Amino acid sequence: MAENKKTEDEELEVITLEFDDDTKVDCEIMGVFDYNDKDYIALIPEDGTDDVYIYAYQEYDDGSYELTDIEDDQLFAAVAKEFEAIMTENEEEE
Repeated sequence: MAENKKTEDEELEVITLEFDDDTKVDCEIMGVFDYNDKDYIALIPEDGTDDVYIYAYQEYDDGSYELTDIEDDQLFAAVAKEFEAIMTENEEEE
């Protein structure tokens, strides 16, 4: 579902999502955050919209990773609320 792109001097910054209809979207990694002892990732698609994609995120010891849809609506709402709180906190610190 996702490919990563990086140069030798950069950390992972952009991944490409591939959807079921074969549409591909490059996304900038906004950040990985924790909610209830599980990692989630926020992605900004490079398609000119203000959208933010949020997925469950699992990184493995070999450096590979997996993104998983958050299918439970209540869980997604809670994770999105946590993300918004983190973003608000970051804006206040600036």
